[in-house]
Amino acid sequence: MGIDKESDIAANLQIGPTSLGMVRIYVEAEGLELPLDFDPDEAEEIAEEIRAAAARARKVKPRK
Repeated sequence: MGIDKESDIAANLQIGPTSLGMVRIYVEAEGLELPLDFDPDEAEEIAEEIRAAAARARKVKPRK
């Protein structure tokens, strides 16, 4: 599956700080639990990438 492929998989996403000063992105889907820990600088870079992707997505014309 690529980044631009649709999927029927539903997932829960949680984001928050850990007790060790990391930022955790926690993904849970269909029996899968995936905790991803990042230092604060990496987390800010990810946030910037998400904002940039959202800006580009706004410019895409939806298919009818």
